[in-house]
Amino acid sequence: MSAVPPSLLAHPVSPPVESLTPLTLPAPVSARMAAVWRDRLSLLLESTGEGVFGVDMDGLCTFINRAGAQMLGYTREEVMGRNMHDLIHHTHADGHHYPVDHCPIFNAFRAGVPCRIDSEVLWRRNGTSFPAEYSSYPILDGGAVHGAVVTFVDITERKRQDDMLRAAHEQLEQRVNDRTLALTQALNQLRELQAHLERVREQERTRIAREVHDELGSLLVGLKMDVTWLEKRLGTQTDLHDKCHSMRQLIDTAVDNVGRIITDLRPSILDHQGLWAALEWQAQEFIDSSELQCAWSIDIAPDLAAPEGPMATAVFRIFQEMLSNVARHAHAQHVDIRVRAEDTDITILVKDDGRGAPPSAFDAPNAYGVMGMRERAGHFGGWLDIHSQVGSGTMLILTMPLHPYRGKASA
Repeated sequence: MSAVPPSLLAHPVSPPVESLTPLTLPAPVSARMAAVWRDRLSLLLESTGEGVFGVDMDGLCTFINRAGAQMLGYTREEVMGRNMHDLIHHTHADGHHYPVDHCPIFNAFRAGVPCRIDSEVLWRRNGTSFPAEYSSYPILDGGAVHGAVVTFVDITERKRQDDMLRAAHEQLEQRVNDRTLALTQALNQLRELQAHLERVREQERTRIAREVHDELGSLLVGLKMDVTWLEKRLGTQTDLHDKCHSMRQLIDTAVDNVGRIITDLRPSILDHQGLWAALEWQAQEFIDSSELQCAWSIDIAPDLAAPEGPMATAVFRIFQEMLSNVARHAHAQHVDIRVRAEDTDITILVKDDGRGAPPSAFDAPNAYGVMGMRERAGHFGGWLDIHSQVGSGTMLILTMPLHPYRGKASA
């Protein structure tokens, strides 16, 4: 989500007064309009509990909202003008130095590449860190990148729940030899718990996306209408017309960023047009946003209805994770993406020509992405096959049966 730097709020805008010269405004009117804009734009920044800050092309902070400053243990004044990577993103969670050239936040404006990361930490003023999920989007104006807007949230509680789930898995693994039946029952219960957590997470994502759309969306629409109303009443005051035009551009940028955030949280196409359209949209998004050569095909049996509810969400999220793994880890040049759906099952294949990995890497205890995909698939009777060798790329094949779960699709 982007926001307007406070520096842009320092220029009051007011309707013309016929009895005055074009560049002269009564002080009370000017002060009142400046206060209106400060209030509206401050409300835009402060209406979310997420941290929001902006950086220029040198990585220096241009604005930050109160929630973000408090999360980091600073006042807003202490953060302004500081290099944000050096301030909050300088070190990995394991204590190793984090080079700025590897920073996804800075890549947003250096390469114009947006990102959403949930596997890193940010650092507070007191020297402690917290796991964070952050999104970084470049600020574009006339095709040129002028910086980036970053939103971040503390996901300590989510990580704690993941740690608890992993601990439960480890405990069950220790009992596998002498309590096979008990382990099987416990794993089934754990799978139900995982499915429940995923449902809760999707519900929360949907709720947040709805609130962002309703609250921030209405504010941005109101701001744009007010700017248009104001511009029509400025007469021949060219400098004020230019200022209104600039403000409209900033609002349009904010609208675009809000839309991207909402899509990241819960793509509306999945709910309104169904799984087939959502898979095609996600593949096209990946093709457009990556620099890889992609071969893409989708083959759906005639008149085959798409699954709905939790199963559709599971297939879509697994597909997202498969593409995300290619973008983050494969170092590939070419990707082959195929979706096939018949009356009995859905098959999704993602194959890259990247660096690959030994089979043991996908079964490691800390391979959480693979573990999550397998758990999602297994809950609906599906499975995930992975074929990979070092230097020979990776192929992931998801297979999900349709018939046993059609009656549960909307449960």
